[in-house]
Amino acid sequence: MTQLYLNDVTYQCEAGETVLDALTRQGVAVPFSCRSGVCQSCMMQSADANVPSAAQHGLKSTLQALNYFLACSCQPEQDMTITLADSSERMLPATVTAIRQLNDEILCVGLDCPSLKDYRAGQFINLYRDETFSRSYSLASVPADSYLRLHVRRLPDGRMSNWIHDELKLGDSLHISPPLGSCFYLPGDPEQPLLLIGTGSGLAPLMGILRDALSQQHGGAIHLYHGSRDVAGLYLVDELRELASQHPNFHYAPCISSGETVPGYHAGRAVDVALEAHPDLTGWRVYLCGNPNMVKAARKKTYMAKAKINDIYADAFVASSQ
Repeated sequence: MTQLYLNDVTYQCEAGETVLDALTRQGVAVPFSCRSGVCQSCMMQSADANVPSAAQHGLKSTLQALNYFLACSCQPEQDMTITLADSSERMLPATVTAIRQLNDEILCVGLDCPSLKDYRAGQFINLYRDETFSRSYSLASVPADSYLRLHVRRLPDGRMSNWIHDELKLGDSLHISPPLGSCFYLPGDPEQPLLLIGTGSGLAPLMGILRDALSQQHGGAIHLYHGSRDVAGLYLVDELRELASQHPNFHYAPCISSGETVPGYHAGRAVDVALEAHPDLTGWRVYLCGNPNMVKAARKKTYMAKAKINDIYADAFVASSQ
């Protein structure tokens, strides 16, 4: 057992327990979201130089040098004196400028954040309801847009998503983190074919990546497969079909995985429909977004179809159940 010293109070950390689990078990309010070392919302700083290297994976070298670490990934090897990361560095003020219902479960939220100067389409931000409660959402917008766009799916017991759907209003003020994640479009090979596969609100980062690629004159074929159980679970279908009609190199395939075949939609899981049409992905770049289990399976299947592992992009985003 190790000791954690936070704000002049001592907390016990059991063997094999993370700092985040130890503190929340003892009633300390710590912001967190993914619990998998991706969203970085649980970042803390140690006053001692005894931070396990695994707890700094994904952090900038400048932050590592200052002993910042991710509480969800940190199993202390020694006693630690810790503080929460400075909120002024991780929380940017934003204003709700647009709200649009995309289907029965998914809402598009527009945010104006003047202090956010740059981001890549497809990255994600942490949205804070208060200093200790945040959730991660991917950016569906591109930097040229006048505001940030998030696709928020209502979860049955989701404290954040239900608050956004039921209470958030135009003009409300909140805070977001700087953008995170490495799943975005790079313009280095404009003729490389792109394969985008997503389910549910996983369409959000793919919309950003697609629009960014088209705006940067990507000349190679771009194929988007968006899947859901039924037609009602899909959204932006008309907009994507219109986009495909305007760009000969963009091809859109909405997929439904259960029920009867519906004209205009592909029958089957998005990844299976995609790989049936493109069984050899040699030379392709692949983007995967959506349900973590789908992303894991699709990563393996696309790799088996000869996509290089370095050409498969997917943020290991794990949605919180609350």
